[in-house]
Amino acid sequence: MIDAHSQPGHGSVRRTLSRRDFLGHAGVLGVTAAATTALPASMAATAASEDGDLFLLGLEEHFATPELRRLNDIRFPRGVPRFDIDDVGTGRIADMDAAGIDIQVLSALTPGAQNLPGAEGVAYARRLNSWVANEVIPAYPDRFRAFATLPLSEPEAAADELEYAVDELGFLGCMTYGAVHGKFLDHADFAPVLARAEALDVPIYIHPNWASPQVMDIYYNGLGNQWVSRVLSGASYGWHQEVALQCLRMIASGVFDRFPKLQIIVGHMGEGLPFVYWRFGDDLARITADKLQKPVQQYFHDNFWITTSAFFRDELLRLALSVMGEDRVMFAVDYPFVSNKVGADWFRAVDLPRTVKEKIAHKNAEQLLKIGPF
Repeated sequence: MIDAHSQPGHGSVRRTLSRRDFLGHAGVLGVTAAATTALPASMAATAASEDGDLFLLGLEEHFATPELRRLNDIRFPRGVPRFDIDDVGTGRIADMDAAGIDIQVLSALTPGAQNLPGAEGVAYARRLNSWVANEVIPAYPDRFRAFATLPLSEPEAAADELEYAVDELGFLGCMTYGAVHGKFLDHADFAPVLARAEALDVPIYIHPNWASPQVMDIYYNGLGNQWVSRVLSGASYGWHQEVALQCLRMIASGVFDRFPKLQIIVGHMGEGLPFVYWRFGDDLARITADKLQKPVQQYFHDNFWITTSAFFRDELLRLALSVMGEDRVMFAVDYPFVSNKVGADWFRAVDLPRTVKEKIAHKNAEQLLKIGPF
């Protein structure tokens, strides 16, 4: 999400990949990955036209309600988001149609219900999820799916809410938002949630959340302008760094040895993880060899998926494919903070084989989420 408000058998690589093995694997992808360099306008227009019928399923598409914003004290500056985040009806559908987006997987605006304490958070998560399932999706059953919001202040209740949302409401998994009262998902408190997601065979989509006051003071404040600090701590840098750290903590702490089938989605073209892939692999491998069951990079291929949300750059897609391969990258826009049309037009114009584009556009998501085929 780009904003500035105040506040499973999954086609995994199961063998251990050495650095040489993986470089060879990346080399195989080179023909397709290297082809994502920027195209001349005339060629891009041709590619977009040729792939105009591509089925697009967006995986990070946010909504809010007046109650959600009130409970979390969320205020938007003028012009943010670009489109009405409360609209989950005709306006949103019209915008999807104009861009050629076929399905949105809806997720609540950061931080959903997870910052609300105790019984308040538990009740609100149930109320919000039920509203989405009983009123929003039935109005457009061919256009919307959803990730559950969870009351993570109460992990046992959050696990129960996830099970209810998946089994009773038909949700596809859940979205979490950064640290929960200073704790990441690797903390022992959240083991019930991770265990339940694994048992249900649904993914957890980890989205950023705003930095705590302590983190703001150490890293971002003191720049002479509160909005500069706020944006630096958020979508321009801090959000991505924090999600990447959370993911690396999950690997290094052995979360995926305890929950080997757990699947995690991260947005924004991998939150910087593809860029540091070799560095953390080389450095952490030596000191985790006798602590973890696999090399640290292997968990990235067995337990993680990434989406394109808001990072519509050919060179970043090329990097993501070179690290993840074509079976674990999925399309997302980050609506309504980013334009559906900008995201869809960019992806349709990317110069990749049609079979690879179809995987990213919807087929990988179909496999992970067990929906379709479309």
